[in-house]
Amino acid sequence: QVQLVESGGGSVQAGGSLRLSCAASGYTYSIYSIFCMGWFRQAPGKEREGVAAINTGGGSTYYADSVKGRFTISQDNAKNTLYLQMNSLKPEDTAMYYCAARRRPGCGIWPNAREADFHYWGQGTQVTVSS
Repeated sequence: QVQLVESGGGSVQAGGSLRLSCAASGYTYSIYSIFCMGWFRQAPGKEREGVAAINTGGGSTYYADSVKGRFTISQDNAKNTLYLQMNSLKPEDTAMYYCAARRRPGCGIWPNAREADFHYWGQGTQVTVSS
């Protein structure tokens, strides 16, 4: 069973930075192939939205328009870890951030990624940005 564990959330002032990490376990490419990993977020009263994704094989990256130029997604295959570097944070970035993995080729359609396009989810890590 694929397991995803996020860390790195916290509280920061507007303009600050945070780096989220997602440790993945329970899969190998031959058994539970993971083709794409990504970050989603959900603010109170809002739907979960895609933030960024990375193709685990080719390394192509995808971003929501709202975070382009501020957030960077990356992966360390040796450590089975996904990262999200978040710079120039804004109060509207406040949300629970979730790590996700997809077991089918591709990463879905960005920038309008759907929650249903990903099959495994972490428990989330809270990010709070104050003005």
